[in-house]
Amino acid sequence: MGAKGRLRALPAAPLTPVLLTLVLLAAATGCDGGTPDARPEPDATPSASVARVCDRPAAGPAKAPAGAVTVDPAVAGDLAAKTRNSPPHTTFWLRPGTHRLAPDRYAQVVPKEGNTYLGAPGAVLDGHRTNQYAFGGTARDVTIRHLTVRGFVAPHDEGVVNHDSADGWVIEHSTIRDNSGAGLMAGARQQVRANCLRDNGQYGMNAYKADGALGDLVVEGNEITGNNTGDWERRRPGCGCTGGVKFWAVDGADVRGNWVHDNRGTGLWADTNNNDFRIEGNVLEENDGAALIYETSYNAVVRDNTIRRNNWVEGRRYADRGDTFPFATVYISESGGEPRVRARTDRIEIHRNVLEDNWSGITLWENADRFCNSPANTSSGDCTLLVEDKDRCAQPAIATAPLYADCRWRTQRVDIHDNRFVLDKSVVDCTAMCDRMAVLANYGTYPDWSPYQGERVSEAITREQHNRWHDNTYVGPWKFTAHDPSRVLDAVQWQGPPYRQDAGSTFRARGGG
Repeated sequence: MGAKGRLRALPAAPLTPVLLTLVLLAAATGCDGGTPDARPEPDATPSASVARVCDRPAAGPAKAPAGAVTVDPAVAGDLAAKTRNSPPHTTFWLRPGTHRLAPDRYAQVVPKEGNTYLGAPGAVLDGHRTNQYAFGGTARDVTIRHLTVRGFVAPHDEGVVNHDSADGWVIEHSTIRDNSGAGLMAGARQQVRANCLRDNGQYGMNAYKADGALGDLVVEGNEITGNNTGDWERRRPGCGCTGGVKFWAVDGADVRGNWVHDNRGTGLWADTNNNDFRIEGNVLEENDGAALIYETSYNAVVRDNTIRRNNWVEGRRYADRGDTFPFATVYISESGGEPRVRARTDRIEIHRNVLEDNWSGITLWENADRFCNSPANTSSGDCTLLVEDKDRCAQPAIATAPLYADCRWRTQRVDIHDNRFVLDKSVVDCTAMCDRMAVLANYGTYPDWSPYQGERVSEAITREQHNRWHDNTYVGPWKFTAHDPSRVLDAVQWQGPPYRQDAGSTFRARGGG
């Protein structure tokens, strides 16, 4: 689990509830599914029309389904007790009202395999700031629908719903809000659809599984807003431990049709050995930090998203203290396409998105000092997916092939095309440092046995690792940073030798859309 890594060191699923959301998103981005290379135009349509789940939750069943066990809110602990006393594959219907667990911090519901929990209109499971977890255990294929879960106090890095990251859970049409820690955790084959994940202390969802593989994750049609109320990046500077959603070592994820907005920190953050992501048709807006960070990870498609007014708080904070690093709204940090890691793509492709009035654009970054077995590796003891034993990443073997390449997460094979980048500095309220597109690395210095010292990584990420912008549209006073933070270029320099970026792109200096 790492910090940002900058200078300081699926199976097909039914889309019935979300088809309208995706259509609205396509309209908002100006994308036509029949013309995949059409360049999107910004639209003034309020993004609140997309995945507006929190204000318009779908109502659960007003009567108990046939065969369901009815749960009484007047009896404390009734849900947990009836779960214990019922066989697997039981359906529970929670009556309207506020349901409680026993007044013990570890009291929780421990489902059995195949259980289903349905909330009637107005059904709430409330932890009363006493219980840490709502639903835990290792049972597979549990379903939770139409239930509000609030007031639980999970510890830092832990979650309230599916606390133990069991596999195959389906969480739909539920409101998970005002909890400490993460609103929910994730297991393999988990489906998270049409939920309101709101105002949780750390994450809306922490997609992390301590043991076993976490893959085939679907996050679709949710509203993810106001999370990280605990402001953990200030409490633990550099922890890299906040966001609307955080993904850790997820192999295969579809993140589509979500409205991710107004989170304190990053909107979506994939950190450490994630692979095979499709991030498409989302609206990412007004998050304090980056809309998207893809860090020390592999192989992703980022397309047809509307990304606007992000990173104003964190970008301005660093600029105000004189930091010249191009803090970006889409931040690709030590991540790239890797054909040897199996996925639906062998690159990171960022295309057909609209980025409008964010603090800066897309930054491709590599920390020369961050690699397997380096003390500067903020991803703790993790190594790349190409090297199982990080101890192999040492002299003399690391200085030659294959370990010279395989011991570091490389920002490579990133293809950025057919996007529209709009910047009006009067909207962002900035004069400098909010206008950057960048591909760069730092000067390697550490540790003293590192084979990546000097400008080797800067040269590689800029000229040798097949990172390419082309056929984009720029509106506004954009600047470009290449090689290292000191090389700030205009469009002519960016397109000319030696960088030769943005072939086929158009530039219009006037601000606005």
